[in-house]
This record gives sequence, C-alpha cells and structure tokens, in this order.
Amino acid sequence: MKTDIEIAHSIQLEKISEIANKIGIEEDSLISHGPYIAKIPCCSIDKKKARKSKLILVTAITPTKAGIGKTTVSIGLALGLNKIGKKASVALREPSLGPCFGMKGGAAGGGYAQVLPMENINLHFTGDFHAITAANNMIAALLDNYIYQHRDKADSIKQVLWKRVLDVNDRSLRNIVSGLGGSVNGVPAETGFDITPASEIMAILCLAENQDDLKRRIEKILLGYTHSGKPFTVKDLGIAGSIVVLLKDAMHPNLVQTTEHTPAFIHGGPFANIAHGCNSVVATKMAMSYSDYVVTEAGFGADLGAEKFLNIKCRKAGIAPVLSVLVVTTQALKMHGGVSVKDIKQPNTEGLQKGFENMDKHIENLKSFGQNVLVAFNKYSFDTEDEIEMLRSHCVEMGVGFAVNDAFTKGGEGAVELAHKAVEMIDAEASKPVHFTYKDTDSIERKIEKIATKIYGARRVNFSEKALAQITKFMAMGAGEYPVCIAKTQYSFSDNEKAYGVAKDFVFHVNELVLNNGAEFIVAIAGNIMRMPGLPKEPQAQNIDLVDGEIVGLS
Repeated sequence: MKTDIEIAHSIQLEKISEIANKIGIEEDSLISHGPYIAKIPCCSIDKKKARKSKLILVTAITPTKAGIGKTTVSIGLALGLNKIGKKASVALREPSLGPCFGMKGGAAGGGYAQVLPMENINLHFTGDFHAITAANNMIAALLDNYIYQHRDKADSIKQVLWKRVLDVNDRSLRNIVSGLGGSVNGVPAETGFDITPASEIMAILCLAENQDDLKRRIEKILLGYTHSGKPFTVKDLGIAGSIVVLLKDAMHPNLVQTTEHTPAFIHGGPFANIAHGCNSVVATKMAMSYSDYVVTEAGFGADLGAEKFLNIKCRKAGIAPVLSVLVVTTQALKMHGGVSVKDIKQPNTEGLQKGFENMDKHIENLKSFGQNVLVAFNKYSFDTEDEIEMLRSHCVEMGVGFAVNDAFTKGGEGAVELAHKAVEMIDAEASKPVHFTYKDTDSIERKIEKIATKIYGARRVNFSEKALAQITKFMAMGAGEYPVCIAKTQYSFSDNEKAYGVAKDFVFHVNELVLNNGAEFIVAIAGNIMRMPGLPKEPQAQNIDLVDGEIVGLS
C-alpha cells in the first residue's frame, strides 16, 4: 500500500471555495490561505442551526505508544456518513510540530482517511500555533520588562508563574536561568519553557466564544504574585489588547478537506495529557452550524480526552454529543491483556480477552456521563476474523454497539458499516444530557477525588503539601467553582504509565496545581507528567526531507 504522503499527493484537491459552498458558506466569507485552505470568521457561526446538529464524539481505550488511529477513525466516520447520504463534517485539533518531528511524524489521519493538504496541516498550517507562541512569549517579555522597570518599588513582583513556550520537543528548556549578563540584560531568574499546546493561551483560544470573550479571558491570566501576596494578572500589565491583536486571525477556525472532499474544520491543539485535549469551541460550533452531523475527537483515551471534553468543554460551551464512539484495536487490547508489546500484532485470543477489561472500564465511564457507546474496531491487515468476532460478541454482552472501521485502506467505503450503525443508534436513542462527574460547587479537592476514584478507579488521592496550600490560595481567589483538568500519563488509568490494563486499589498522587485563570480551569499535575516533552532516541525528524520539491517522511 502507498504511504500516507503518497496517497495525499494522489488526491486531486477541490478549491476551498467549492468545499465551503457544499455546506452553504459563501465564498465572500472566506479568508483565503491559498487555493485549498481558508479561515472562516467567527461571526459566521449560526447558533440556531448549531443546536440542531448531531455531534458525535470519537474517543478511545487507553492507547499504545504508537497510538490507536483515533483521528483516522474520526475522519473515516465523516467520510462514511457522507457516503450514506448524510451532510457531515469533521472537527479536529491542529497537529503540533513537537510530536510531528518527535514520535508521531504527523497527525492528519492516515491512509485514505486523511485531511488535506496534509503537509501544510502538519507543518505551519495557517500560523495559529506561531501566533499562540508569539502571544505567550510577548506576555513573558512584557512581564520581564515590568519586573525590571519596577524592581525598586515596594510592592514589586515576588513570584513569577508565567513561562515561555515553544512548539518543539526540547527537554533542555524545561528548566533554565534567564536575565544573565549584568543588569542591562534584565533580572536573573529561574524559569523554563513549556510546549505551545500546554500554553494557557492555547486553552483560552480553544474555549473562548468570540474575540470579546478572548480579551476577557486574557485579562484574567494569573502571571504571579507581589511581595504583599496580591495576584498579578495581564490586566495589571495593561496589555490584553496587544495580545488580542496578535491572536485576531488565529481565533478564526480553519477549513480544509478530506481525501474524499468532506469539509474539515481544524483549529487549536491542546494535548489531553497536559491540557484539555479538544479542538476549539468556535470550530465545533462552526461545523455544527453547517452540517447535520459533526464528528469530533478528544485526545488520548476516554479517561483523559473524553472526560475533559464532557466535564470542561461541554459544561462551558453548552454542547453535548448524541453518541460516543470508542476506538479499539487488537494491539491495544493485547497490550492491556499482558502481551509483550513486540508480540501484540500476533494472534493471541487469551491476551485479547483479558484486554477487554480496559475497554469495559472506558465503556463504564462513558455510560456514567449518560453516553450511548459505539465501539469502532479500527482494523489492521494482521487482524483475524476470529478475534474480530470475539470482540463483536463481547460488545453485544456489554450492551454497546459495534462496527468495523476500514477507512484507512478503503476510505469512506470502509466506514459505511460504522456510519450506518452510528445513525441507527442516534435515531433509536440519542445519548442523555451530560451527567457531569462533579458539581461546580464541589470543592477543588472533591472534584479531583471524584475523577480519580470514579473515572480512574483510584482508592484515594494523596495531595502534596504544596498542592493543598495551592488549593487554599485558589479558593481564596474565587476559583473554587472552576472545573479541574488533570495532567497525567495517557498510558494508564493511574499516574503510573506502566500500569496497563485496569489499575486497581492505587493511590493517585497530585503533586501541584496550576490556576489557569483565563481558561477558567485548574490543572492538577499528577505523577511524573511534564509540560515540555523530550525527543526519542530516533526522532521522526531523521525521516523527513524535501526531495525534488516534495516533502517526504510525514505520516
């Protein structure tokens, strides 16, 4: 079979004006970025139409380090829905350069279920990530200048919380010292870098409803504390307007197309293991304004992405999926069933069956939110019919839907079974209104405890002294009713990435908390999670090249 990039190059793209016209967006509304990419102004959202659209959430069981094909299934389902005569689009996150050149090599789907032009989407796209990076670092520079200019004042800034960001995996930047070289170069300080998807600006962009809301949230960003203990925000710096100017174009969702010319809205890209893992609210609502069915995904497994999609995004944006699709592969099931990673492509019914426990826990969790669940089996060439039937039978026993997805090799035709099953389940009984894991009025500790015990299966939560002190401080600042966003490993229900399957009777450790006051949620950092990833021994960057004017090595 051809590589992803060979398939992408074989597709004759339609002009973006034609893609927009299919769903009723006038060409005059487009902000063109060449013939195949455009931004759609936020004012084009039609809230009345959006309320009638059927939103489908795609999530997954706990993935392997090679992933699970969730984006491919999301795109494939949108292709399949159009194949059976439905007006459907897909709403996804933008890929980050860090993983593209690090572990993944790309994040635009795969095979015959991709979003195009994949090279542009995977690389600089429309510059949204660069705008977020610039906005974040502009705040850092202006804050450093404020500290320098006010260093002799009585109530100057004592503690700085704001870090710079870069969309590159770089462990060497996690902890640095800035301002060296004498007083002319600033005030020396210990600081560091996060990766751009971990920036609070990214979270704000993805949760803001419009540019006014964007400015309101940016003003609230907590930058540090003064010597008297007073919170110091962007509003105190008086620069929110400047930051909005840097983000004015990035705020608009991007429109592209799939391998079968299905409209695709791609916007924002927070990671689910260190942030909330969903594409922007405006992109989702834009897609819902112009499509009868919208397929969207949430990052990593359902314990991370789906939990945050439902508890944070749906709670704040007033949206709710009518169906949750849980992506499963035999490889992931076998890994969680105790099979060695090097052997998970080999037939092993015993390991497969034991791995059902991981899937069942995710199903249980999704049902706790009131979701009807459809298991999408993402098929690979080495999968056997016996193993597929084992999984199908188990899903019948669990009372959930089941369908095979083969969009990777067959495009929309390979997702027809999945599309028919999705429509059938939605028509028979849509998911109930979202039943949140916790109440707004629950304490910060109680919210974290409810997620850890109900969703992860922890016995109890252990809060460090630092975390407890931060909780007290955040409550005093009026942040007690914010949702919580837990940053933890994506490879386990617990905070131990090697605890495959379904971790049980474990203690969940919360080391510290971060108040994302502009995004209006609290991040609880658990285990050894880091907000700036490192690079693997053999980064994907070694495989990427420009040959005869064409990019190779992206996948």
